[in-house]
Amino acid sequence: MAMIYPLSEGVFTIGHDKIFHPFNPSADELNERPTGSLLVEVQPFLVITKNDVIVLDTGLGFHEENGILQLHHNIQSCGYEPSQVTKVLLSHLHKDHAGGATYKDERGIFKPSFDNATYFIYRNEADYALQIGYPSYIPEEIEPLFSSGQVEWLEGEEGTIGNDIHYTHSGGHCPEHIVFLIADGSEKIFFGGDEAPQLKQMKMKYVAKYDHDGKKAMMLREEYAERGRKEGWQFLFYHDVGKPTAVLSS
Repeated sequence: MAMIYPLSEGVFTIGHDKIFHPFNPSADELNERPTGSLLVEVQPFLVITKNDVIVLDTGLGFHEENGILQLHHNIQSCGYEPSQVTKVLLSHLHKDHAGGATYKDERGIFKPSFDNATYFIYRNEADYALQIGYPSYIPEEIEPLFSSGQVEWLEGEEGTIGNDIHYTHSGGHCPEHIVFLIADGSEKIFFGGDEAPQLKQMKMKYVAKYDHDGKKAMMLREEYAERGRKEGWQFLFYHDVGKPTAVLSS
């Protein structure tokens, strides 16, 4: 049975400025933030299967006071070392999902954060990220990764990584977004990135303004929820405040 570890980087609000502002749920008031601000957790995942040590999306790339990458610290707190990670799966390259994919060394050069891992990136998303740039993407952080020799490019509308990971081009939240379904024996783990970011969104039918194609994203959430219920998927929710994983009841 796979082991799943949420790697929370904290709770934030994000508004039209696309800046992630730390939020303390026990002390701060959401209505004091700019109108339209969203309350989100930023939460990569560490998944241990019989074959791999997997990181799903890489957070904001923040560092601890001692200079250690927060993502590395969180992994170590789970009893693993960053050097043990074998695969990094990226749903898309927005800064809150790919910020920890690289780090800046003592010479100021960006390098992959996981020396021994293969990064799996949808090729069309990489091209799109460099074309669009700020404020959603940070090209100078992700471009060195592309030329690192550690990337395996994913292409086509769907495909497989090894024998137990399936990816699908979804394209609701951003045009080249992908989602992952990991099989570990009879267990199935679904990571929908920003197309299945919170439990409540799997239960409510609405069009989100922050999605590239809101209607498509809404329909995808319905499809994921329906199939997930039938097949007993373990959902991983990247932006859920307080509920990182769930199996949807039938």
